[in-house]
Parts: sequence; structure tokens; C-alpha cells
Amino acid sequence: MSTAVKRGAATRGQVAQKLDGVDAIEIKATIPDHQIDAALQHYKLSIDNDEERHIYFFDTPDLDLFKAGMIARARRIVGEEDDSTVKFRPVIPADVPQDWRKYDGFKLEADASETGMVKSASLTMPLENGLIKQVVAGEKGIARLFTQEQEDFLAAIGKQHIDYDTLSVLGPLQAHRWKFDDPACPWRITAELWKRQDGARLMEMSIKVPVIQAAVAIAGFMAFLAEVGAERDSEQQTKTRWALDHHSALLRDAKPT
Repeated sequence: MSTAVKRGAATRGQVAQKLDGVDAIEIKATIPDHQIDAALQHYKLSIDNDEERHIYFFDTPDLDLFKAGMIARARRIVGEEDDSTVKFRPVIPADVPQDWRKYDGFKLEADASETGMVKSASLTMPLENGLIKQVVAGEKGIARLFTQEQEDFLAAIGKQHIDYDTLSVLGPLQAHRWKFDDPACPWRITAELWKRQDGARLMEMSIKVPVIQAAVAIAGFMAFLAEVGAERDSEQQTKTRWALDHHSALLRDAKPT
């Protein structure tokens, strides 16, 4: 066996070991603002063929939830059912009780980029349409967006509890989402473009693959993006952090001195 083959087998083994217990891996790359228009044109993506979403996060002005590994989010999806999600990361898959798999909205995944890999567990539940608007308007409390199952999930997975009275609304983010195929990429691609209220944009390209394909997919997808001229963000800034930092700063600036 050649040295190159041995090295490749070793890499695949290392990746598989890191992903033990994970259902799927999502490989992500961030497209910076100045490359977004070219990417949209290249892949023929427009608001005429997208899925429109409005995304809200809930956290303190100092991002106490995020710093503790928690994300609380709600989404208005045009033409579909609204939902809310609680996520905890990082997690050790073997420590996540199997009972949570009975919920359709449960996910145990790994997010991978060129800079690393993070394993997370999340639980998404459907919401009554119109409820998010009522909460954002202050007509109902933030706690109404999250079920007892989601609270129990955070307590079981992260040993955490959310004090909803301390939370504020961060958002909305307007999001456009596409799923498409490209002949140069063997995996179906998801593109998601987020727009903040200040006009800033961030685009994320991702693929989701079985764990057994992880090592090949990480290298292949990054090479695919390089070949089409997409410049990847050297900091691999996630959409969530990019949105939370901006909106939490607005909350802090609005505080009376």
C-alpha cells in the first residue's frame, strides 16, 4: 500500500472516529459579501426560486445563552409552518439519550468547516402561525415559543435552564434559502443568504452527507468552491454569531446610561 493511500485511510479513520454517534455531517463554507452577487448569478439563484424565512434569536444583551452553548431561535417560513429550535453545542453524541430520537425535530449533527468541527444536538418544534409576530410585538411572552419538551431537552443535554424573563428579541434576519444540484458537485447543495437590518449580508454554502463520506466530502466540497471562484471567509464566521453580535450590540447601545 502506498504512503498516500495509507495517509488517506488514516485521515478517513480519524474523521470517522471524531463523528462516532453522529447521524450526519453538514459541511459549511461562508461566502463574504463582495462575492455574494457573483455566486448568486453563477448558480442562477434569485428571490423567484427561493424559500423566504424571517429568523429571530432570543438571548441577553451579553449573549449569556450563546456563551453557555445554547441557541434559542424561531423562524417564520413563508408558505410553510413556523417553528422554534433549541440547540446545545458542543455535545458528546454518546452522552445524548436515545429517547430524544422519538421526536421528528431532533437532530444530532456535526458542522464542519476548514477550521474545525462542532457536534450539536437540537430539537425543533412546530409553532402556531402568527405566534412569533405576537411575541415580537410584546403581546405574548418569549416563553410561549418554546415547549416543555424543549425545556426538558436543554436540561437533559446541557444541564441548562432558560430564564425567559432575561431574554430579548434579536432580529429579525431576512433569509433566502435554496437547494440545488450542480454537475461539478456530487452532493446536493444548500445556499442560505442572510440579510441584517443594517443591509449587511452573509451567504453560507453547505452540503449534508452520511458520516461514512465525511472525509472525502470535506475535501471535495472545499475544492469545488475554490474551482468556481468563491472566496471563503478565512475566519469561517458562522451566520448565527454574525447575527447575534450585531443585534446584541444594538441592545447594549440602546440601554439607558
